[in-house]
Amino acid sequence: MALKLFYQSVVRFLRTKLSRVQLIMLIAILVGLASGLLAVLIKSFVHYIQHWIQGISVNKFAYLLFPAIGLFIVVVIVRHFFGGKIEKGIAMVLKAIAMKSSYIPLSHTYLHVITSSLTVGMGGSVGLEAPIVATGSAVGSNISRISDLNYQERSLLIACGAAAGISAVFNAPIAGVIFAVEVLLSETIVSYFIPLIISSVVGVLCSKIILAESSLFNFILQQSFNYKNVPFYLVLGVMAGFISLYYARIFKSTEKRLEGWKLNAYLKTFTGGLLLAIIYFIFPPLFGEGYNSVKLVANGTLNTFADNTTLLSVFNDNWGLIVFTGFIVLLKPVAAGITIGSGGNGGNFAPSLFAGAYLGFFFSKLLNSTPWIKIPEGNFSLVGMAGVLSGVMYCPLTAIFLIAEITNGYELFIPLMIVSSISFFIVKSYEPFSMDTKKLALEGQIFTHKREKNILTSIRLEEMLHEKYESISMDKKLKDLIEIVKRSEKNIFAVVDSKGRFAGIIELNDIKQRLFQSEQFDKVFIRSIMKKPPGVLSVNEDMHSVMEKFDITQSWYLPVLDKDRKFAGFISKTKLFNKYREILASHGDLYE
Repeated sequence: MALKLFYQSVVRFLRTKLSRVQLIMLIAILVGLASGLLAVLIKSFVHYIQHWIQGISVNKFAYLLFPAIGLFIVVVIVRHFFGGKIEKGIAMVLKAIAMKSSYIPLSHTYLHVITSSLTVGMGGSVGLEAPIVATGSAVGSNISRISDLNYQERSLLIACGAAAGISAVFNAPIAGVIFAVEVLLSETIVSYFIPLIISSVVGVLCSKIILAESSLFNFILQQSFNYKNVPFYLVLGVMAGFISLYYARIFKSTEKRLEGWKLNAYLKTFTGGLLLAIIYFIFPPLFGEGYNSVKLVANGTLNTFADNTTLLSVFNDNWGLIVFTGFIVLLKPVAAGITIGSGGNGGNFAPSLFAGAYLGFFFSKLLNSTPWIKIPEGNFSLVGMAGVLSGVMYCPLTAIFLIAEITNGYELFIPLMIVSSISFFIVKSYEPFSMDTKKLALEGQIFTHKREKNILTSIRLEEMLHEKYESISMDKKLKDLIEIVKRSEKNIFAVVDSKGRFAGIIELNDIKQRLFQSEQFDKVFIRSIMKKPPGVLSVNEDMHSVMEKFDITQSWYLPVLDKDRKFAGFISKTKLFNKYREILASHGDLYE
């Protein structure tokens, strides 16, 4: 608390000395530093756990036990310290931006560090990138909150934290910036790029200074790009697109099936760990993130495989390797789905890179087995990574620049663009939203790239109900309504029944002549002059539906009811339009 108060006093002092833009740049540096250090901490913790496992393994198959142990520990932590369930990954961040005014709970700055490190370090077949994005975004949200920044600035700093995390874990600052723009920010203003770049650079410096070069994910191209291989890259792009669709559907179905099992949480964890042990025994590369085996594939040095079951001994070494890598591609989403469905925490960023690398290797190795074709297996593995990442995560630009940066150059830029764009085009043709965001997008809980809908999504119906509207019982008389009219400035009133439930409305325009007929004041009952409204709204209704009802009914006021049909208030189309214009005006340039 003392540190928070000290920080806030410093920010208040800086506000008197610096412009708004200069202050945001300074805070972006702080966010980048904190997010970069946390990303380095997660990677270091995972490497420490993996080295520890290697050091205590007395049997070459002992590692098969650790995924279940890791899942068990994570479930215990989540159940006892985080209420039994945590929101995970990129979808959590997108929902916070759209539905929670870019506020992410403080607990997200450390819970993903603990749970994802244990999940992946102990052998869970998922990646650290989504938890790192969630952690960095939480850092950006909480620092901007205590800095008393507005919604626009909080959203920008959430993106800064995510960019710094991605940059640190991949040593790829450009990819970090593009990821933040492409995935998190539905609308981007040119001036946003400066704080994003600053945070990204600070994040990547954290990893360069602290982490060993061997811990970073990078490659050296063995062969340069040959334009004669373009037809094969076109085919790989098509394959990557359909493999991405396969990955998304298999992962979600596997995850939902495990989550739907009517089992005790610990028994479910044990079952998931057992399934992973079986898969890892048959296909060892699926253990953990798999980046070490990806390096072998992308460097073209994968020449043998561990056939613990001898099932592939019927093939010679070359065809056995081709079949083996083909199964790896198909089983990666299954292993990832089991890990998450059993209670683990991780994301699909790394698994999609893994599946893409093996897809590219499988395709090139298959073609090279013929006497007519010779293509570079390492290059196709790298380009395959971009293709599947683009198709699974819906981030083609991120995929292109990420692989370009980790290969230390832009030699593969043309095939990267070809494969990523084809893959993305195919998946978008079948699924408009990624597997992680589809449900939330259809429910209107996250922003899309449609600006008008995004503005409506950011408006809460309860915010439009601040003004109090009086109601009257249908059993009352006109004279009672007259008394309400005298003390009210409204021209519309709600009518309720004897149980307090909404029954109808009265508009003054409909009864203005009766207001001057005093002899009817004691004779006319409210039930005889009320009318049904042209439409009603639920208190939990989203603004897209609200606007549709306004358009259909051509009304300027609609009543809002709670779940018990009790009257909550009226919502005004005028007030809604004013709020819409206010939000639209706030989406300005940082320099304005």
